[in-house]
Amino acid sequence: MGSAWSSPEEREPLLPPTPPAGPPPFAQHGQSYRAAAAAAAAESRGRGTPPAGPLPRLPPVPGRVYGRRWLVLLLFSLLGFVQGLVWNTWGPIQNSARQAFDFSSLDIALLVFWGPIGFVPCFAFMWLMDKKGLRKTVLLTSFLMVVGAGLRCIPVSNQETRKWLIHGGHLLNGLAGPTVTSASPLLSTTWFSPDERATATAIASLISYLGAACAFLVGPLVVPGPNSTSTVPPVFGNSPEYIKDRIEAVLFAEFGIVAVIFSAALAYFPSRPPFPPSVAAASQRLSYGRSFCRLLSNPRFLMIALAYAIPLGVFSGWSGVLDWILTPAHISQVDAGWIGFWSIVGGCVVGIALARFADFIRGMLKLILLLLLSGATLSSFWYTLTCLKTVIHLPLTTATLYTSCILLGVFLNSSVPIFFELFVETVYPVPEGITCGVVTFLNNMFMGVLLFFFSFYHREFSWFNWCLPGSCLLSLLLILCFRESYDRLYLDVIVSI
Repeated sequence: MGSAWSSPEEREPLLPPTPPAGPPPFAQHGQSYRAAAAAAAAESRGRGTPPAGPLPRLPPVPGRVYGRRWLVLLLFSLLGFVQGLVWNTWGPIQNSARQAFDFSSLDIALLVFWGPIGFVPCFAFMWLMDKKGLRKTVLLTSFLMVVGAGLRCIPVSNQETRKWLIHGGHLLNGLAGPTVTSASPLLSTTWFSPDERATATAIASLISYLGAACAFLVGPLVVPGPNSTSTVPPVFGNSPEYIKDRIEAVLFAEFGIVAVIFSAALAYFPSRPPFPPSVAAASQRLSYGRSFCRLLSNPRFLMIALAYAIPLGVFSGWSGVLDWILTPAHISQVDAGWIGFWSIVGGCVVGIALARFADFIRGMLKLILLLLLSGATLSSFWYTLTCLKTVIHLPLTTATLYTSCILLGVFLNSSVPIFFELFVETVYPVPEGITCGVVTFLNNMFMGVLLFFFSFYHREFSWFNWCLPGSCLLSLLLILCFRESYDRLYLDVIVSI
């Protein structure tokens, strides 16, 4: 956060012309509060319960929240929404793309693979968030998305050149991933009070998943499938030329949405409010280098980081090629799209509801994760056993396939904001952007490894399906062994007394 909360230039257009009545602003007494906060955090760090003896009597902190925080949250959430929408453009319509653009199986896998590849330079984005703030990071991210979406729309006659432009656009969109997936806890801490933080984190982190869900819906409904399962009226036919025109219409629409969001962020997206909403928001954080040393030397963090990264990475890769995986089960492109859509939408709704519950009843993050991962493990075993062909398996019907896949997505996707809040609480005072950047990098690393093998072994999918229950069960065991603590929350409570 730095030694000063906001510069005079940042405060000038936001503050009223006369000083407000009441306690002096936090910025004038920040050092004393930060010193007390650091002492309290050091006293509680490493323990899940408050220290013995009387708590220090500290003056109340004049934290403030601003109505504009919801506008900032909306802009960031829309950015994540469109990034997820663009990333998942091709998976739900891979059969149509093969016919219209002559895509191969490797092309489809690579277009999904650009998402995790975009996380290779994620440490540079972590540094940018830590040193330059949210505004510059968000503007760079949205600019990369605009250029990437524009490259996909360039009309060239050469099919091979057009294919490489599409791949390049998806790579640039993948480079936006580190910001939209890992900056949500930083935004919620910077702008929201302690009793709103989990809710804000859930909204900001899950809306990008909702964008991927809408791709499952929009793609198959707008683009006709070569197997005549589209909802497009049959009078138009399903010729390659018509399919290509419909796909290009989707690409141009996505480019227009990205351009509008970039313009809105350029017009207004401040890095932080004039005054902090809580003690933890204004407290001094570890430096960039020390943060990585703290994370890598903390076995509790590494334990929950793997518990998050492995199942979510496997599920993200599986979702990106869901239409491809379900094709042998005679599931149409439209049906596969609806399965992906409802699994993600359900996860977003449940995740936001659970985060709101966590804001009201604090200290329940581990219990919530245990319940979610138990449900994910059971659902993934149900789905996998219905897809077996060589041994005894459960009955495969449309209803069982829909139910098992949707429940799996609901349980895993809704765990994302709960994991994020637990990460930050566990390793405080490591900056939120660095903490969540590391875990999302691990998540995409596992996703990338899985898709790498999938690009070579895609003729039979049983091994891919078994990765789902195995990863969920491993995550459940890791959370069972994890000892939770709430250093950031404890700091806010005792310093505000």
